[in-house]
Amino acid sequence: MDFLQQLEHTRFSLWVSHSGSIWSYPAILLLHTYGMAVLVGLVGAIDLRILGFAPALPLAPLQTFFPAIWTAFWVNAVSGTILLASEATTKLTNPDFGIKMVFIVLAALNLRLLQTRVFRGSDFARGLIPRHAKSLALMSLVCWIGAITAGRLLAYVH
Repeated sequence: MDFLQQLEHTRFSLWVSHSGSIWSYPAILLLHTYGMAVLVGLVGAIDLRILGFAPALPLAPLQTFFPAIWTAFWVNAVSGTILLASEATTKLTNPDFGIKMVFIVLAALNLRLLQTRVFRGSDFARGLIPRHAKSLALMSLVCWIGAITAGRLLAYVH
């Protein structure tokens, strides 16, 4: 707990949480929100396409979104870490935060599997969607929805 209090009381964390500047907590939270919108929006569209929605939309061009997806992921990781540091004693002691992080880790691992095993697989090269792609897409949706839900509930669950 001492470490968490020290983290919360660094000059930067205090600026984020107590400065009242539009460029501190509000801007960082907005950046986190935009990153999540890009990340989950693009991943969700890919997942839904794999699950059979919009079958006329070719799947192959969607792989060009992966650089934007991973950039948004890292924007969220950095902005989320900053927000976490400013409220370390309350967030890191909340069991809901652990649930959120489990969902995020599983979603990121799943995303990597989707990218490497579906979009770079031999079936995909022949224009086919691999059998395991649908289970990865469904798992992705579950994990991202779980992460978002746990993240929102973090403000209300103690």
